[in-house]
Amino acid sequence: MKYVKVRWIHTSSDQPVMLYSELNDESWELRKVEVYADGRADFADREEQSGSTKLGIEPLPPLEEIAADPEFEPVVISAEEFEAAWESAKAR
Repeated sequence: MKYVKVRWIHTSSDQPVMLYSELNDESWELRKVEVYADGRADFADREEQSGSTKLGIEPLPPLEEIAADPEFEPVVISAEEFEAAWESAKAR
């Protein structure tokens, strides 16, 4: 498993500003959390979802490719950081 957090730099209130993904060995999303500037958070996994959050329909590109776009700041995070975001989103 790999865990990734991507900061999305934009001014749209309709889009998330932070994306958390749990990835399998082929970089497919297993779980995802999207956090908005106003603090709300949505989530998705293979069984349920909230808001408009859905798992990706393709594997996540390499972080270097994501980082090539100045709107995105990706970093690898710990399982614990992902779980904290996941539990927070599910509790809302």
